[in-house]
Amino acid sequence: MASLIQLLVSGLATGAIYALIAVGFTLLWQTSQTINFAQGEFVMLPAFFILAAMNWGAPFWLAAPIGVAVSILVLGVLFKLVIVDPMLKYGVLPLVISTIALSLFLKESAKDFYSSQAQPFPALVPATDIHVFGAVVSTQSLAVLMVAIVTVGALHLLLNKTRLGRSMQATAQNPVLARILGIPVERMVLYTFLINAVLVAIASILVSPIYLAKFSNGETLGLAAFTAAIIGGFNQVRGAIAGGVILGVLDNLSAAYLSSQYRGAIPLIILIAVILWRPQGLFGRVEERTV
Repeated sequence: MASLIQLLVSGLATGAIYALIAVGFTLLWQTSQTINFAQGEFVMLPAFFILAAMNWGAPFWLAAPIGVAVSILVLGVLFKLVIVDPMLKYGVLPLVISTIALSLFLKESAKDFYSSQAQPFPALVPATDIHVFGAVVSTQSLAVLMVAIVTVGALHLLLNKTRLGRSMQATAQNPVLARILGIPVERMVLYTFLINAVLVAIASILVSPIYLAKFSNGETLGLAAFTAAIIGGFNQVRGAIAGGVILGVLDNLSAAYLSSQYRGAIPLIILIAVILWRPQGLFGRVEERTV
């Protein structure tokens, strides 16, 4: 029982990180039909922004907001203006190819300009353990869970309890009608890109103390979050959250109770099963598009 609790807590922490990244996938798709295959590298990069600020003498408490601000500018504003806007008019496929090329560029740039070696990253809380019902639970896992819950809660309040959030949802559901009603659609789409940049920056701060800051982090994180978004439902924020949690927990449990050798195959098996049984995802809705 103690080991199960420990696995569940660490799995929930991992799933929370997947969920934050997957929510970004979902938001971009809902508002601009953008599938960002550089999302994993977007999670990798803020850690290097923060480490660079610390190398220039800034303490972590100051370097973290600097890294988030730079992420908003580079991964939010510049990504939309330089990559998405010029390519989206040519269709989804050219944009997908562009984001794949961007992911390779960011990964190689981080390796060449910073370091090819994994870098230690400051943790939000000291790396200690606490005992819960006989289980040894890492304080870092609990901190990850708390930050992720607060972030998701804040996003929920923004989207559902504010005028800005309702305008963003209207833009996602029907941009033509939203424009007729006087909603600045382009600005709402830009806000979505900014929110995605904040989410990946927070995910980077949470995951880097555990996996260290290294240029290859994006490969695993991007694939896991993309899989989580599909499992939960690519057009529903709650689906992305559920998909991330499910994937994180099952990944830990399968490694412990089945086989660590086949750990990477479990998400693919779940993905195939969901696609065959419920193509729109566990919590997604069926979309009808005119061709």
